[in-house]
Amino acid sequence: MKTLPLLVKREYWEHRGGFLWTPVWVTGITLLLTVLGLITAEIFRSRAHVQVGFSLDMLRQNIDAKDWTDAGYGLDVVQFMFGALPCIALFFVLFFYLLGTLYDDRRDRSVLFWKSLPVSDLATVASKALTAMFVAPLIALAVSTIAYVAFLVIVGTWLSLHGLNVLPAIAASHPIRTAWRMLLTIPVDALWALPAIGWLMFWSAWARSKPFLWAVMLPILVVFANWWIGVLGGPHFGGVLDVAKILGRLLLSVAPGGWMSLEGAEGIREWMPHPGVDSGGLLAPERLLAVITSANLWIGVAGGLVLLAAAVWVRGRRIEVNA
Repeated sequence: MKTLPLLVKREYWEHRGGFLWTPVWVTGITLLLTVLGLITAEIFRSRAHVQVGFSLDMLRQNIDAKDWTDAGYGLDVVQFMFGALPCIALFFVLFFYLLGTLYDDRRDRSVLFWKSLPVSDLATVASKALTAMFVAPLIALAVSTIAYVAFLVIVGTWLSLHGLNVLPAIAASHPIRTAWRMLLTIPVDALWALPAIGWLMFWSAWARSKPFLWAVMLPILVVFANWWIGVLGGPHFGGVLDVAKILGRLLLSVAPGGWMSLEGAEGIREWMPHPGVDSGGLLAPERLLAVITSANLWIGVAGGLVLLAAAVWVRGRRIEVNA
């Protein structure tokens, strides 16, 4: 395993476009829209004397301590959203990355080169899994944090031109704590995603062609068959196994934050901060600990490890693809 760090670095350099530039583009577009929104507000204000959103003059005259607290809450939410936006794109990046990890090098025959090196199949599979579990999310979090700082600079500069100091709002927010708690979600995301990582990598190693169809269509057919049996069998057969949730976990748990579904919609709302209250509800460590200690998570981890072991085994025995 001494070569593992080098293999992880190789994965980053080969897929830097997805891991680095995807979150850069997502957050960059968000910042661009912010700038365009501010420019639009200024144009309306100067040309038509129309105030877009709220009056800065009135805000400057009537702002009080509670307003600054609410502004701090708003900044906490904005920071959370900057962290969440790249996760949407990251899901698609990781999904197709994992589907191609062990298939693409067989398709272009570079697998023969890698197998000629003193690198085990276990190290190869582990490096790709670790890249998806930790490297890509860490890069996305770093990019989103930098983008949030740029957002503060842009909005702070605009407000200062109108005589408003944004520093009290920043002081009322919790940027370090929010960043730290988003960082703590990465190992939780990694464990939660193991079933999907194992499932996608297994089919990437096994399929001689079209791994996407094997990985996606098979669960869909199983869900349909389960529904059909439930319809024909009536209440005695319906709902025996919640296969939709199980197979959904195999396909969708690679999405960052998927474990929030454990608490349902009401529980997810409780994770958000509230005005005037310590924003401990935002990814609070005690909630992360509850997820870490849940049986649901560890059953998935066990299943993911079995699938990864199967991917290692298949990787050692299959190097061909269909023409």
